[in-house]
Amino acid sequence: MKLMKILIFSALMVSACYVQAQTQVIAHRGFWKTPGSAQNSITSLQKADSIGCYGSEFDVWMTKDNKLVVNHDPIYKMKTMEYSKGDVLTSLKLSNGEKLPSLEQYLKAAQKGTTRLILELKKHNNKKRETKAVEEIIALVKQLGLEKRMEYISFSLHATKEFIRLAPTGTPVFYLNGDLSPQELKALGCAGPDYHLGMFKKHPEWIKECHDLGMKVNSWTIDKEEDMKWLIDQKADFITTNEPVVLQGLIK
Repeated sequence: MKLMKILIFSALMVSACYVQAQTQVIAHRGFWKTPGSAQNSITSLQKADSIGCYGSEFDVWMTKDNKLVVNHDPIYKMKTMEYSKGDVLTSLKLSNGEKLPSLEQYLKAAQKGTTRLILELKKHNNKKRETKAVEEIIALVKQLGLEKRMEYISFSLHATKEFIRLAPTGTPVFYLNGDLSPQELKALGCAGPDYHLGMFKKHPEWIKECHDLGMKVNSWTIDKEEDMKWLIDQKADFITTNEPVVLQGLIK
């Protein structure tokens, strides 16, 4: 009987370690490579949620009148994100016919799902605007009761530091730019690197170093199966991809 208990406990521990180590899928700009969807649309968020992605990544800008909108490019349909008013931008249509969403609209739609919300704040034209954007984002997230589902990423080191400073303790904040070592990220309080695959190919030892420091590792934007397999073999915690279904199949 004692031996049986030991065997069961060992099996459970192995299972727990496997689940913990299993690479998770993040849909890049939502699950948009599917009929009826579009990048950074509410539909792409809902579709990422519907196929069980760990997270759905999306991009945020602050407009001329300090409104927050969801879009990747600095210019969309000849309108500049930072120098246009919010109502002008949210009247523009995406490729699937939806209107470009405000962050509030996007997050309200997210309340009905369970996927993690991977918010990338785009690099703005000055630090003051980035701080204002971080403050507005965190206030809105708190108002909508989504704090436990949020993760923040940015290419801007200033914005990354501001998310670490202002978000609730324990909120994962990842840095995108690729110019800091695991030790430097740890000292900042980052959850880990969210780097282009090329950086991890150049420094494959960084993945283990991050894990030894108690940090997580994400890489973007991974659409080729051979790259997915390499990162899975390297025990990357997350992979951000435009092909979430393909990656889910490889993981399974």
